[in-house]
Amino acid sequence: MEEALRIQNLPPYLFARIDQKIAAARAQGVDVISLGIGDPDLPTPDHIVERLVQAVHKPANHRYPPSAGTLGFRRAVAAWYQRRFQVELDPRSEVVTLIGSKEGLAHIALCYINPGDIALIPDPGYPVYAVGVMLAGGVPYRVPLREENGFLPDFAAIPAEIAHKAKLMFINYPNNPTGAVADEDFYRKAIEFARKYDVIMCHDAAYSEIAFDGYKPLSFLEIPGAKEVGIEFHSLSKSYNMTGWRIGWAAGNARVIEALARIKSNIDTGVFLAVQEAAIEGLLGPQEVVQQLSKVYQERRDLVVDGLNSLGWNLVKPKATIYVWPKVPKGFSSAAFAEFVLDKTGVVITPGNGYGEYGEGYFRISLTVGTDRLVEALSRLRANLGHVEV
Repeated sequence: MEEALRIQNLPPYLFARIDQKIAAARAQGVDVISLGIGDPDLPTPDHIVERLVQAVHKPANHRYPPSAGTLGFRRAVAAWYQRRFQVELDPRSEVVTLIGSKEGLAHIALCYINPGDIALIPDPGYPVYAVGVMLAGGVPYRVPLREENGFLPDFAAIPAEIAHKAKLMFINYPNNPTGAVADEDFYRKAIEFARKYDVIMCHDAAYSEIAFDGYKPLSFLEIPGAKEVGIEFHSLSKSYNMTGWRIGWAAGNARVIEALARIKSNIDTGVFLAVQEAAIEGLLGPQEVVQQLSKVYQERRDLVVDGLNSLGWNLVKPKATIYVWPKVPKGFSSAAFAEFVLDKTGVVITPGNGYGEYGEGYFRISLTVGTDRLVEALSRLRANLGHVEV
């Protein structure tokens, strides 16, 4: 049986390959420390779990949910934006519920991309941006994120003939995988670019609540004009340790939100109602849990960055996200270094080229394991690498 071309042209998902490597190493008896996948190791806060338990026992919650999400959840999202960013949203027309933000990021291309259409994709970047475009029959045009530019796209460097053909552009700050952050001036330039070329700006803000040293990331939507040109994707996954719960949202331009909701109404039946109730508790309940989570990740960040710098790296501590993005030592490609580290130390890191060609020369460390395992991972690196040259 011959697969459809869209599947034949689809690369294996990066983290599926990492899972396979981990399973193979463990099958050989290796004590694997996985710093590869950004899946929080800490539990979902108790008050959110308790709300789910109560909601599960309600027979009314056992029925089909609305595909766009309950009005109660969308109101909670709007209230969260008002409290966190002073952004006003109409929960009926400017918010749609997602089965995790990944789902929406993949499906937005189905709303606007015809076969052969172009979408602007950050490189390095979350693989789903390009995959969604490819599944819609579109062509990802990769926009370099270079270290010398703070891992921000250079809008002026995008060829005008490409920009005129583009339908969508994906941006993501705080950034996965680089940990970079964006300021108000950047978002103003993004809005100006979107207006000039009639491009829908899609901002992935999944890491806006994991920030350090007093830094408070911005929302794209709090910049004047943002709702005229785009939407923002968000999730409870990282902020509340709810990766497995699969709930998020998109918010912003009403026409774009309606198009995404229309796609969803035809291909899924929404998020389990009890999960939506629990998510409301997360958004409207005590927020100290988010602050405590950032404190934990800041301690882990400091441990990893200081440890790597003692081995010869010269890293600046990222202001946000759950990732560290170092260069590979001289003499290694990204893939070769990741394989070397796994073989020699049993530590899993993610090769930078898995996020695109401009990720070559880097690797990503996820801070989603406990301090004791991070200490052990650094000890193994020190024993097998010594002092490195980068």
